[in-house]
Amino acid sequence: MRAITFVPGKQGTLGITDVPEPEPGAGDLLVQGLALGICGTDRELISGEYGWPREDPMILGHESLGRVLQVPEGSAYSPGDLVVGVVRRPDPEPCGACARGEFDMCRNGEYTERGIKERDGYGSERWTVEAAYAVKLDPGLGTLGVLVEPASVVAKAWEHIERIGSRAWFEPRTVLVTGAGPIGLLAALLAHQRGLEVHVLDRAADGLKPALVADLGATYHAASDLKAVGFKPDIILECTGAGPLVFDAMLNTAAAGIVCLAGVSSGGRLLSADAGQINRDIVLENDVVFGTVNANLRHYRAAADALSQADAAWLERLITRRLPLDRAPEAFDRGQDVKVVIELGE
Repeated sequence: MRAITFVPGKQGTLGITDVPEPEPGAGDLLVQGLALGICGTDRELISGEYGWPREDPMILGHESLGRVLQVPEGSAYSPGDLVVGVVRRPDPEPCGACARGEFDMCRNGEYTERGIKERDGYGSERWTVEAAYAVKLDPGLGTLGVLVEPASVVAKAWEHIERIGSRAWFEPRTVLVTGAGPIGLLAALLAHQRGLEVHVLDRAADGLKPALVADLGATYHAASDLKAVGFKPDIILECTGAGPLVFDAMLNTAAAGIVCLAGVSSGGRLLSADAGQINRDIVLENDVVFGTVNANLRHYRAAADALSQADAAWLERLITRRLPLDRAPEAFDRGQDVKVVIELGE
C-alpha cells in the first residue's frame, strides 16, 4: 500500500512510498484511511526543523480520518464506523498524569506520538489504531471529521480556560482570538458556541478569513497588533505564536483576564519587552497566562461534539484545498490556504 513517508531529521526525504500492509494486533482496529490534514508541525518535520531523528522512514500524519474495516472480537466498534486516531500515547512507565489518562500533560516527556514522535502516523491508505485510542464520529460529520484533531486542541484550551475561571466569579463576555488559521478559527467557533462576543484579529485585510469570521457572527480586525481592537477582552486565545502579539496579549486583558497561548513560536528572534510592566499588570489584576498543546481522549470527544453541532457549510470552507494521495507533496507548499487535506481513499 502507499504511504506518505519521510526520514525524521533529514530534509528532502518526503515521498510517497510502498509500505507493508498494517497487521492489527489484539485490540486494534484496521482502518481505511480517508483523509489527512496538514499543519505547521508536519512542515517542520519534513524540513528537519523539528522531530526525533532516526535512520529509517516514518509515516507522516497526525490529523486523521478513517473508516473501520475490521474490529477485534467484542469491540464497541463496527465495520463502517468513521473514526479518528488519537495522536499521543503515554510513556511506557507512566508519570502520574499519564497513568491517569492525562497523557497530554505528560511530566517526563517520554510520551510518543503518531506521525510526530517515534510512531508511524496516519498518512497511509490503511492503518491500525488501538480501539482505546480511537474516537467514533457522528456519521453525519463525514469528511469534516478530519478537523477533529485540531479542534481537540482548542477543546482542551477552552476546558482549561473554564477551569481557571472557576477560581472565582467568572462570567466572561468578550473573547479575542489572535490569528485566523485553522486553530484560531476553530477557537472562535467554540467561543461562539459558548455564547460569547467573539473578536478575531489577523493580518489578512480581505478574502476568506474575514468572511468566515463574519459568517460566524464575530467581529474581524485586520491588524498586526491589539491597538486595533479598542478594548480589553476577558479572554484572549493567542494562536499565532508571534512574539510581539504574545507580549501584547499579556498586557491587554480585562482585570482577572485569562490568556491562553496556543500558538508555537519559533526560536531565534530577540524582542524587547518591559518585563516589569508585564509582571505588574499580571499580578495587580490577578491575570493568568498559560500554554496548552495536544489533547487527550475527552478533548477529542468534545471536539467531535462541537463539530457535529456546527454549520457544516462553514466548516467545509475551512478546507481550502483537497489533494489526492499521489499529489501529497503539493500539500506542503505554503500559500494562502486555511487548511489543506490529502485524500487517502474514497
